[in-house]
Amino acid sequence: MNWLLNVVVMIQILAALAMIGLVLVQHGKGADMGASFGSGASGSLFGATGSANFLSRSTAVCAALFFVCTLSLAYLSNDRSRGAVPSSVLDRPAAPATAPAASGAAQIPAGQGTPASAAVAVPAPAASGAAAIPTK
Repeated sequence: MNWLLNVVVMIQILAALAMIGLVLVQHGKGADMGASFGSGASGSLFGATGSANFLSRSTAVCAALFFVCTLSLAYLSNDRSRGAVPSSVLDRPAAPATAPAASGAAQIPAGQGTPASAAVAVPAPAASGAAAIPTK
């Protein structure tokens, strides 16, 4: 199954590169007007209008091959090894929530010779709002 995935990826890469090359070789719609006045496009490899049909059809074939490879890669890369029941990301159980870590003085361990009850007291946080305004 892995070799099939590699073959489809290689075909997709080759189709993409061929499609890029074919698009770059094609001339725009404005170039046809210059060809009628003798700009030299009539003496090209495919003639004045012969390249449009050949290159556009080749580009369409490469694009179709690219899309088929993309769809087959999406189908092949789907993980169906879990069983017959398809599961979604939403169906998976959530990770357990962890307790927030203690901060400040609560992280400082008690000394070797001091009892746990003699640990440093944590000061209360400063009041906010109306309680923080000093009174006379």
